[in-house]
Amino acid sequence: MDTLFSILENKIIAIIRGAKPNDALEIAKALYKGGIKVLEIAMNSPKALSTIEKISDELGEEVLVGAGTVLDAETAREAILAGAKFILSPTVDIETIKLTKRYGVVSIPGAFTPTEILSAYENGGDIIKVFPATVGPSYIKNIRGPLPQIPLLPTGGIDLNNIREFIKAGAVGCGIGSALVSKNSGINEEYLTELTQKAREFVSIIKSI
Repeated sequence: MDTLFSILENKIIAIIRGAKPNDALEIAKALYKGGIKVLEIAMNSPKALSTIEKISDELGEEVLVGAGTVLDAETAREAILAGAKFILSPTVDIETIKLTKRYGVVSIPGAFTPTEILSAYENGGDIIKVFPATVGPSYIKNIRGPLPQIPLLPTGGIDLNNIREFIKAGAVGCGIGSALVSKNSGINEEYLTELTQKAREFVSIIKSI
């Protein structure tokens, strides 16, 4: 499975934050059932490395698992060794990008201004996470004007109401957190069924563009 191709093809990275390993596995299964095949495990979640390893071991043939909220190179290395196929950061940390690429893993650093975005890309970022994306789709369109060669992945504030506009504005995909996976909800059959349905709604929009 080519990681970069899979991310660009699927266009949705579902962010799982705050869930325990067993709960995260059930969430991953529900998301996959709804058509979402790329997952980010936030490193500020409990036992995040165990979660990455567990999902990679059990669903590695079906889903692509990466690590998010990676702030330094050592954390990136630990996540990669646990099975992460891509590394996302909220900021531009050059050493994290270099370490990630050294291991042959896809790097998705986070940036916001044109200068940060260009710096992240020139230092090896495969896709640049535009964070936070609460400024709206027009910002992506404006950045794409002078920097059309840089793949942009807006994250933060993406939901069912605006994902279509972000993709139409030129985003190669979107990171989706609380609008899809709510960490405040209890993990039961009803929640998982609703999660699968919500995942289907996001995927349906992507397929219709």
